[in-house]
Amino acid sequence: METKKLETATLAAGCFWCVEAVFDDLRGVVDVVSGYSGGHKKDPTYQEVCSETTGHAEVVQIRFDPEELSYNDLLHVFFAVHDPTTLNRQGNDIGTSYRSAIFYHSDEQRKIAEEVINKLDDANIWEDPIVTEVTEFTNFYPAEDYHQEYFANNPTQPYCAAVVAPKVLKFRKMFVDRLKR
Repeated sequence: METKKLETATLAAGCFWCVEAVFDDLRGVVDVVSGYSGGHKKDPTYQEVCSETTGHAEVVQIRFDPEELSYNDLLHVFFAVHDPTTLNRQGNDIGTSYRSAIFYHSDEQRKIAEEVINKLDDANIWEDPIVTEVTEFTNFYPAEDYHQEYFANNPTQPYCAAVVAPKVLKFRKMFVDRLKR
């Protein structure tokens, strides 16, 4: 039996609860883990990342099957489910830990990310230019267990009901043909 060759993407688009919930539903995605990337402190805690002293962003690390979902398509979903034009902010979540970022794992991922950003900027989808950081991946630390599958396990929690659920619903409407069955 042949094992599929999976790829990894590490993306920051604000609160990882929102991003994880979206990518969990995307066909071709095998696994999504919430965590921290892009900072200087080894194995930071949620409180340390929120303190804005570690340099980390809240991210999701996505393992996906490139035969079922291209990196290009994955990035188009990423850009559709957050505002990539606000520096260090998503909605009411403010700080560098909520920045928009792509932590690329290869030169090919970097090239695709830059091409997607240029095409989206050229299309003038947003009034302001995209400020998404494109940075080489250096580290990933999984978030604490209670953050994993947070929306799936806490759909009635106030933040989930007010912020995460509408993002997931928007994603499902926009990408109905790409949903897991």
